[in-house]
Amino acid sequence: MGEERGQIAVRNILVTGGTVFVSRFTAEYFAAKGDNVFVLNRGNRPQPEDVTPIICDRCAIGTRFKGKAFDLVVDVSAYTRADAEKLVTAIGDFGCYIFISSGAVYPETLPLPFREEQKCGRNSVWGDYGANKLDAENFLLENVGNAYIVRPPYLYGRYENLYRAPYIFDCADMGQPVYVPREDLPLQFFNVYDLCRFIEILYAVRPAESIFNVGDPDTVTVGEWVRICFEAAGKSPEIRIAPKDYFARNYFCFYDMDYRLDVSRMRRLMPDVKPLAEGIREEYEWYKTSPDAVLKRSYFEYINENLCGR
Repeated sequence: MGEERGQIAVRNILVTGGTVFVSRFTAEYFAAKGDNVFVLNRGNRPQPEDVTPIICDRCAIGTRFKGKAFDLVVDVSAYTRADAEKLVTAIGDFGCYIFISSGAVYPETLPLPFREEQKCGRNSVWGDYGANKLDAENFLLENVGNAYIVRPPYLYGRYENLYRAPYIFDCADMGQPVYVPREDLPLQFFNVYDLCRFIEILYAVRPAESIFNVGDPDTVTVGEWVRICFEAAGKSPEIRIAPKDYFARNYFCFYDMDYRLDVSRMRRLMPDVKPLAEGIREEYEWYKTSPDAVLKRSYFEYINENLCGR
C-alpha cells in the first residue's frame, strides 16, 4: 500500500479528525516523518500542513475512499460503536487499525491500578462516554483482526484544547490561588508525543496483545502537578482546599476520583516516556502563543461567587 522513497517506506496513514489536540498532533507527527497522511473531518477548522484532507462527516463517507488503501488507520474521533463500524465499512482496505479509546472504560469499583485483563463496564463518573468507547472497542475486537485498542489516562501536551493545564497556567500568570478538592489526589498523565511514539511501535511490532493501557508509569498528586504547572510559568502556587460540599468540577479541572492505569504491558514495548515537567513546559510555551485554541470554562467566575473568602 505504501510507496518507497529512497530506502524508506512511506506509509499511507488515515487519521480521523486532524484539526484539534490529539488528532492534529498525530497527523503532524506522521506527516513530519514523510508519510502520506490523510485526515478525515468536516472541514470546519484549519487543516494541518502537509496532509490530504478528506472533507466529510465520518458517518456519511459514501465513496470518498474509493481507490484508496491505508497502511495504518489511527481512529481518534470514534465515540460510539456506530462510529467505528461505519468507518471500517467505508475504508475497506487497511493494514492496521489503532483505536484511541480511554481509561474511562474501567468501572471505578475495580481495584487500582486498572489492568487490561479486568472486566470493563460502565463507570458512574464518565457515564456514556466510557460506555460508548467500550462498545466501539468491542466492535473492533470482534470484527477487525488487525485492530489495537489504546487506553490512555489524562492526555496533555501541545494543542491541548481542554482547560486543564491551561487553567493552571492562567492561575499562575494572573496570580490567582488554585482551589483543589485535596492535594493528595493521584493523577496520571500521558503526553501526546509519547502516544504517537507508541502508535508507531504498535504498527511496527504488531504484538500479540490487542489492548494496551498507556500512560506515565509515575503518578503525581494534584499538589505536585499544580506546582509543576506553576514552575513552567516561573511562579509558585497558593493552593487552597475547597470545602467538601462543593462539586470539584465546578472549580477544578479534574474529578475528585482516583484514576490510575497499570502500564506494565506498554512499558515492555516502550519503557521510557517524556518527563512530566518537560512536557508541561512545552505545553506552556505553546499555550502562550495560542490561548484562543483552548475551550475555557468558568472556573474563575464560580470561585469568585462561591469560594473566595472561605
